[in-house]
Formats: sequence, C-alpha cells, structure tokens
Amino acid sequence: MNVQPVLTGKKIAILATDGFEFSELTSPRNTLIAAGATVHIISQQDGNIRGWSGKDWADTVAVDKTLQHAKATDYDALVLPGGLINPDTLRQDERAVHFIQAFFSDSANKPVAAICHGPWLLAEAGVLKGRKVTSYNSIKTDLKNAGAIWVDEQVVVDNGLVTSRTPDDLEAFNKKLLEEIREGRHAA
Repeated sequence: MNVQPVLTGKKIAILATDGFEFSELTSPRNTLIAAGATVHIISQQDGNIRGWSGKDWADTVAVDKTLQHAKATDYDALVLPGGLINPDTLRQDERAVHFIQAFFSDSANKPVAAICHGPWLLAEAGVLKGRKVTSYNSIKTDLKNAGAIWVDEQVVVDNGLVTSRTPDDLEAFNKKLLEEIREGRHAA
C-alpha cells in the first residue's frame, strides 16, 4: 500500500503486551509512521514486549510508555492488535480497560481500531452495545453477548470504530484506519 504523509501532527497509541500478534502491531504501526503519525507503544511495563507469530514467539517491540503514564487525551486514536494472549491479559488490567474507555467518552469519541482477538478488549470496556463489528471467529459470541452486531467481513467501520478478522485483512484494516484518523473525532 502506497502511503502519503497525511497524518503529520497526529499521535496514535497502540496498546499491547506480551503475546500480541506480531504482524497486527507492526503492520499498522509501520503504516501510521509512513503516513507521518507519531506512534507510541503503550504497555503494562517498561522495556520490551514480545510478539507472537504463528505457533511461536516472535521478536520484541520497545515500549514507549506504560499505562501508568499514558493518557488517552494525549492521543488522536488507539490501535488494539490481537493475538490470543495479548488481549486476554490486558482485559484483566483495570488500567488498560479505563484507557480504552477514555477513547469512547462523549467528550473524546476518537477513532479506535481492533483486529483479530483485539475486540475482546472492547467487550471488556463495555463499548460495543449496538456497534457493528467483526473479529476472529472464535470470539464472535463474546462480542454479541457484549451487545455488538457481529458480521463476518474483512473490515467493518462503525462511527470511527474499525475492526478486522485476521492478519490476512491487514491491508484493508490499515487503509480504513488511516481514513478514520484523517476524519478525526466522530459524533457520539
């Protein structure tokens, strides 16, 4: 995908911890950086977090800020990569859930993008009621139980919320992510 520097001056948070799906963090991050955005990896701890790829551990990514020091008000958008371990760990962290909820507040309503198992975090944050989303197939019941309207599509956009199913959908996911960030805040 040819990316133009259309996001200069925008700051994007990617929330992740050990066990994130490597391509689902690095592909959006690289696309956002190519578009001129500043991207911060937010996690529970300082140092590095380790990705997952296929059936084994992958490379590490440096953490820019911990949840303790990150504020949603400092960012224009949020990206939630999947992987099985990453969202399951983060949804048990109250700081992570509150960080996500802040992007959906009436005063913020900023773009949020979640892929694969990433929408699990949105269910935990209680922000899916009446929203059309997609995800990895195995969590569709969880999302429906959280009030979402789940569909099996490559990428779904609902009022600034971008969701996709798997790493195979990354090109479409990244394209819609850029569009939503360019549009900025959405009406509640």
